[in-house]
Amino acid sequence: MRQDQTQTSVPIEAPQIIRRPLVIVESPYAGDIDAHVAYAKRAVHDCMLRGEAPIASHLLFTQPGILDDNRSDERRLGIECGLAWYQAKVVVMFYVDYGISPGMSAALKYCDLTTTPFEWRTIGRNAT
Repeated sequence: MRQDQTQTSVPIEAPQIIRRPLVIVESPYAGDIDAHVAYAKRAVHDCMLRGEAPIASHLLFTQPGILDDNRSDERRLGIECGLAWYQAKVVVMFYVDYGISPGMSAALKYCDLTTTPFEWRTIGRNAT
């Protein structure tokens, strides 16, 4: 930090080993994108409250400037990069209040192919 800067963030304690189960969040994205993004954010929050360390690649990779989900080549790249996370010791959490999208179906097939454990979860649809 430069001398002319002041620290405004919350102080962090000394590094320590953090043990939280690594989980991958699978939920719909395409279709009603606004509702599905809000739902995926709630799913990530749900995982955190359960003591897990979640990643939702469909939220990360579809941000402006990363990948364009409307381009099939970039969508495929995002799916492949998301599935690469399955190499880590993870459990996949399928949040299904909005059904199972084609991307989620592909992830489920990948779980079967790689014997990656998974769970079904519901948190209710978004409030309207």
